[in-house]
Amino acid sequence: MSPLVALLVGLAVGAGGATAVLLTRLRAAREVLPAPAPFERTEPALARRLVDLMDPAVVLLDADDVIVLANPAARALGIVRDTRLLVPELLQLALEVRTGGSRRRDVRLPGGLVGGGPRLVGVHGVRLDSGAAPPPGPVALVLQDVTEVRRGEAVRRDFVANVGHELKTPVGALALLAEALEDAADDPETVRRFATRAGRETERLGRLVRELIDLSRLQGGEPLPELEPVQVDTVIAEAVDRTRTAASAKQMVIATGGEHGLVVRGVEAQLATAVTNLLANAVAYSPEETKIAVAARARSGFAEIAVTDSGIGIPRADRSRIFERFYRVDQSRASRTGGTGLGLAIVKHVASNHGGSVTVWSEEGVGSTFTLRIPLAAGGVPDPDTAIEIENAAPERAVEKGRT
Repeated sequence: MSPLVALLVGLAVGAGGATAVLLTRLRAAREVLPAPAPFERTEPALARRLVDLMDPAVVLLDADDVIVLANPAARALGIVRDTRLLVPELLQLALEVRTGGSRRRDVRLPGGLVGGGPRLVGVHGVRLDSGAAPPPGPVALVLQDVTEVRRGEAVRRDFVANVGHELKTPVGALALLAEALEDAADDPETVRRFATRAGRETERLGRLVRELIDLSRLQGGEPLPELEPVQVDTVIAEAVDRTRTAASAKQMVIATGGEHGLVVRGVEAQLATAVTNLLANAVAYSPEETKIAVAARARSGFAEIAVTDSGIGIPRADRSRIFERFYRVDQSRASRTGGTGLGLAIVKHVASNHGGSVTVWSEEGVGSTFTLRIPLAAGGVPDPDTAIEIENAAPERAVEKGRT
C-alpha cells in the first residue's frame, strides 16, 4: 500500500467506527486475491472508493491549495467549489499544518454553505509529505460534524451549573432557618414563624427534586412506556383537580370546554403532568379573581389542549426561550411563586415524546395561550355534535387563538 493510501486509511480509522469496518473489508479483499500483482492494480481504486464512502468529509490540497480530492461528504457540506476550498478558516488551518505539523480545531461553517443554519465541524489536518523542510507539500483535512456533540456538552454544563444554583437557594435558606430556630427556642411565636418558612423551603426543594427526576426520565433516562389510548377528558379533569386548590386560594375560576370524547395515544400520567404544569403557570402568573380556560379540540389529526389565561403575558423577546430548562421571564416573580423554571421544559419533552408539540401565543397585559398538540388515536375523534363552547370564560381565544 502506498504511503498516501496508508495515511488516508489511518485518517479514516481515526474519524469514525464505520470506516474501520470498511478497512477490515479492504484487508479481507487483500487476503482472498490470488497474487499481489492484480491487487496492486486495484489498490488505488479501492482506496478512492473507501474515501468516497466515509462519513467524515475528506479534502486533499496540493501545495498551492488546489483541491486534488474531495469526497461526496465534503461536497455535501458546501465547502468545495470546483478545485477551490471556500472557507478561509480551513485554508488558514492548512497553512498552519504545512508549517507546524498536525492540527485539530473546531471550525464553524456558515449557514449559507450547508443549509439549515451554521454547523460546527471538528477538523483534523495533517501533512502528506515526509515532514521535511520546505517547500511544503500536500495537506489532508478530515472534517466531522460535531454540532450536536458540542451543543450537548454545553447543555450538560449549563444544566449542572443551573442545578447547583437552584439547589443552593433552598438548602442555604434551610440552614439559616435551622440556626434561627435553635436561637429562638424560648420564643414559641418565632419558632412557629421560622418553622412555617422552613416548610415552604422544604416544599420548594422537594418540588425541584421531583421535577429534575421527571425531566431526566423524559429525556431518555428511562424508556418511554407503551403508548395506550388515553381519554383527553380524563387528562384535563385530573389536571384541573390538581390545580384547584391553588386557583381557589387566588379566587380564580378554571373553566373547561371544547370537544368531549377525544382519544390520543400516550401515557396518561405524563399528559396529566404536562397539562397540570400549564394550568399551574396560568394560576401563578395571573391576577386574583380572574378566569382560566382549558379546552380541547380535534384538528388535522391532533388533539389540541389549549390553556388560556388573562395574566401578565410574555414579552416577545422571551417567547422563544420559555421552554428552556431553568429559564424564567421574571426571576423575582418566580422566586415569590416558588417556580423552579422546569415546568415548561417538562411540557415540551412530554409533547416531543408523544410525537406532538407545544406552542404559545401571548400579548403583554392581555394574557397567554399555551397549546399542547398530541396525535389522535385511530378513531379518536368523536361525533361533531359533542362539541361545546367554553362557558363562563372570558378568554374565548382558548379555542380560536394561540395557534403558532
